[in-house]
Amino acid sequence: MQLKNTFSHQVYFWLNDKADLPKFIEGLNVLVPIKTIRQIHIGVPAPSEMRDVIERSYDASLCVLFDSLADHDDYQIDPLHDIFRDQYAGPLCKKVMVLDSIDA
Repeated sequence: MQLKNTFSHQVYFWLNDKADLPKFIEGLNVLVPIKTIRQIHIGVPAPSEMRDVIERSYDASLCVLFDSLADHDDYQIDPLHDIFRDQYAGPLCKKVMVLDSIDA
């Protein structure tokens, strides 16, 4: 099923210390109750090493689907997002890559 009317927010995280992964996953789960989120997926690299094009250097990933850019913007200023950014992503990550997309 093709998604329509969707704003996709994909984020990839590289940790300073891989031992912090359980704490970081705990932090990602802080985001789950944000009301403007349609769907959320918290993940780690899949064991799909069959092709060279697969990027597996990141430690954790987040995929959040919203109904609109406005819902995404509300998510960005939600106090739970601030907690995640300030208490988890900021201190635990050496690199963060964000990929936002809308329907083609």
